[in-house]
Amino acid sequence: MTTEPDSPTTTLPGRPPVVDLATWQAARDELLVREKAHTHEGDAIAAARRSLPMVSLDGTTEVVGPDGPVPFLDLFQGRDELVVHQHMWHDGAPHQGQCEGCTWTAWHLRDAVYLNARDVSFAILTTGAWEEVVPFVEFMGYSQPWYSVRDLDAPLGGEMGYLSCFLRDGDDVYLTYRTTGRGTEPTNPSFALLDMTPHGRGEAWEVNPEGWPPGLDACWFWRSDADGVAGWGPTTRPVPQWTRPGATPVESLGRHGHHH
Repeated sequence: MTTEPDSPTTTLPGRPPVVDLATWQAARDELLVREKAHTHEGDAIAAARRSLPMVSLDGTTEVVGPDGPVPFLDLFQGRDELVVHQHMWHDGAPHQGQCEGCTWTAWHLRDAVYLNARDVSFAILTTGAWEEVVPFVEFMGYSQPWYSVRDLDAPLGGEMGYLSCFLRDGDDVYLTYRTTGRGTEPTNPSFALLDMTPHGRGEAWEVNPEGWPPGLDACWFWRSDADGVAGWGPTTRPVPQWTRPGATPVESLGRHGHHH
């Protein structure tokens, strides 16, 4: 049951108009046309993505994992397709000093069961030294396969922060797609849900109704202090880390040259 306002144009401070359900449904149906067009364009882009040319790679290139050096081919786990997240790394930094953006991505990709069901394997690559990576993975409670590509060139090593896709044909390996920046957003369903809410992501760049709460800088949600206050500083850590046992405020992140 809904309560109809005295006037269909009733407006609360800093809010869109309040209307009856039928008026709301009409406006919502109008937006649905745009949403469907957006979905169909996404389908067309995905089709174009699948038609991109491929780059041949040496599948025998070794990466370092729990069993020592293994050929990159092993990451396919016998499957024909592989998706990897390439996790940035700050040498010598404590857990709370590692990349908050990559933590954000890895946290949402802890289980690849649906990928595996479609004959797709998943792994995380990082330029971190293996002896530093192991305790971080244990601290975060990650269960995905992790590998160090410390001494390798792109596209396996080099610059991190990418999602990359590979195809295997026997012992032949091909790079088919990679993306970074906002291209990695599909890894985080929180974004899609926030985009449906009245206040959205709460970021300054968003277009909102007049009087809406002012947004914060992009990526504000990546880090917070012990009280849950968002921000980047010596007493903050990536948001998921506050769920870890013994996570306490710190005096220094133990790293230099932070880049947003």
